[in-house]
Amino acid sequence: MSVLQSVLLAGFAAVVGAAVGAGLMWIARSRSSGSGETELTMGQVLDRVVYSASTGIAVVDKFHDVILFNPRAEELGLVRNRRIDERAWVVANKILDRDQVIDLDLGDPNRRGRDGIAVRCRAGRLFDDDPRFVALYAFDDSEMVRMEATRRDFVANVSHELKTPVGAMALLAEALLESVDDPETVRYFGQRVQSEAHRLGNMVTELISLSKLQGAEKMPDLDIVDVDSVVKEALERTALTAENADIVVATDRSTGYEVLGDQSLLVTALTNLIENAIAYSPKGSPVSVSRSLRDGKVAIAVTDRGIGIAKKDQERVFERFFRVDKARSRATGGTGLGLAIVKHVAANHNGEITLWSRPGTGSTFTLLIPAHFEQSDEDEVRAKPEAGAGQR
Repeated sequence: MSVLQSVLLAGFAAVVGAAVGAGLMWIARSRSSGSGETELTMGQVLDRVVYSASTGIAVVDKFHDVILFNPRAEELGLVRNRRIDERAWVVANKILDRDQVIDLDLGDPNRRGRDGIAVRCRAGRLFDDDPRFVALYAFDDSEMVRMEATRRDFVANVSHELKTPVGAMALLAEALLESVDDPETVRYFGQRVQSEAHRLGNMVTELISLSKLQGAEKMPDLDIVDVDSVVKEALERTALTAENADIVVATDRSTGYEVLGDQSLLVTALTNLIENAIAYSPKGSPVSVSRSLRDGKVAIAVTDRGIGIAKKDQERVFERFFRVDKARSRATGGTGLGLAIVKHVAANHNGEITLWSRPGTGSTFTLLIPAHFEQSDEDEVRAKPEAGAGQR
């Protein structure tokens, strides 16, 4: 390591703060005090810190020479072929002339949004009293940008979805006021208002549930949950919906399987899957719920003989407010949040949700949750081949 690099690295220690510097010096002293150990210099410690940092670091002088940089600076595009990005050099020139700290965007302007990489760079003098060197720090803000884009989309979608039932209720209320002398018309519009209010209430409830599942609130302590009781309760909740749609929901016999989880959330997830199957199935067609073990996970599969889902839509059905058939979803009062909730329930239980579907044939949604075994049960399962391995 050259003298200049040692000086620059010492300057970097001053930038990151006295507390970190004190910690590094303690490491160096503790390493050198042990008998038989190789002495570790401050320069070596700082060199390793800079080299392995998740932040891109580069130092440039007034001759446009890159004196020091780490691999992360190259990964983020701050340095290319040992030359600093031209946008960063323009800023570095300003700092060489006048002591200041400047932030700039180094992201690719042609790849903004969800798929592009967002790089933020902060530049300032390496030493307060020495104008010869500028230190540049590059940060990968891609995840933050994606989250912000998702938040904006979510707010826009929620605003749009809430506006629909609220607007409908306003028009229906106006029609009610104009029909006070006609009991039949009042009854008709009153039922429509009730339907829209019910839909609005469901949407608000599901938005609250989704917010909790995405980390707004701490997950409750997981208990041992009987899978058969989850299936039974979900079937009871959807019985009226199935009856009104003239659909019979069949299920296999009890299994005694158990999982670690929150029963109310698992019931909600399975209820959403069954209601989704009913909503997208023609009258009189069957829907089935089955239980099996797959690679140490309890698989709860909901199968319908409905319209099916095209390949291009299969990865999107778990997005918030995405609907394969918007007209049918409106007619059934769907909120577009049910499958998104299922996805997050599965994730919060260290599980997953899978989909098999073919247009014109039907769909199978499978909720997979790690199984809970008592010691004797676990030995028995290991001795037997797992059931349901060949099911779709």
